[in-house]
Amino acid sequence: MRVVLIVMALVVILVGTSEQSYSKALGPCSNCHTMYNSSDDGLLNFDDTDIPDTTLITGTCYGCHAQGGPNPTIKIGHIIVPQVMHSGKSNLAGGNFGYITGLVGSGAADNKGHNISGLTGADYSFPQNSSLPGRFKENVHDESRFNARDLRCAGNNGCHAYRNYEPGTTLRGVHHNNVDGQLNQATEPGNSYRFLMGVKGFESSDWQENPTIENHNEYFGLSTPVQLGCSAVSCHNGPGRLVQSPNGTMSQFCATCHGNFHTLATGDSDGIGSTATSPFIRHPTDLSLPSTGEFGAFTVYNLDAPVARLNVPDAASSVVTPGEDAVMCLTCHVAHASNYPDMLRWDYTGLVAGKAGTATGNGCFICHSGKE
Repeated sequence: MRVVLIVMALVVILVGTSEQSYSKALGPCSNCHTMYNSSDDGLLNFDDTDIPDTTLITGTCYGCHAQGGPNPTIKIGHIIVPQVMHSGKSNLAGGNFGYITGLVGSGAADNKGHNISGLTGADYSFPQNSSLPGRFKENVHDESRFNARDLRCAGNNGCHAYRNYEPGTTLRGVHHNNVDGQLNQATEPGNSYRFLMGVKGFESSDWQENPTIENHNEYFGLSTPVQLGCSAVSCHNGPGRLVQSPNGTMSQFCATCHGNFHTLATGDSDGIGSTATSPFIRHPTDLSLPSTGEFGAFTVYNLDAPVARLNVPDAASSVVTPGEDAVMCLTCHVAHASNYPDMLRWDYTGLVAGKAGTATGNGCFICHSGKE
């Protein structure tokens, strides 16, 4: 698969000498933009088409954030820039798209992550215009626009910024308006968690490049999942009825594509089941961990199984509170790609109930310690 390596400096030089680890665009405008969208008597172009580039930028998301080098962050001027595709062994919180292409890890495999068509190539095991895994079972979702074969960084078939139909313009201005730390407003992409419109949380200043139980992202969740769907709690509650997380949780954001994995049962979707109590037909999310039984022992934050908080914290915490803190999508999965199928944080095939062996205290057994 072809990796686009177009060098683009979104952020370059700050006044002073101290390095900054946030992604707000500062420095000379010419590092990112062109005045007239022309070069050598022709259109300035980075995608091999005759269409002028949008917002007068000189490169794509990949040029800044997917350079394919050895490190999970790079320095451009005095700014530290996160990398979502690199050849190193340590990753940021979202994982590494390089696992999909074989740039790093145990070998190339489409099922290791989200297949961003312009970066990793599309996953052709999905038929053209096929529906997303776990999508809502409602007829109003049009697979020709919202499908598994043309995933992008942003826009209608992407994740970041406004979920409209123009991937270029949807990101307009967000790097200039970025807010760090506690994000409990989420009224626009710039003050939403990692530019995920409507998502609340707390951003680690180094994107978890050097994570500890005291230094990590914090996620927002609910104690009980809701009924999601056009006739229930609607995802179309953003500006102009654009799609976003209804209550601001990470799991609800994932549900805007994979809703049947996360909702309580509705008239259209069976979801996790009709109630928020066991037994479930799908693993629940946005559900507080029980305070008793095997879950009661989960009191120390584990980087391999992050939890969501019922209130957006203003700092990272090393403590887990059963009965309050919630399981979420990112408890088990990473957002971009991992070295394991289905973007899991661990090798699911090596976990055997009753015979945990070397897997004791790892993977599913972090929460389900009584099954070891």
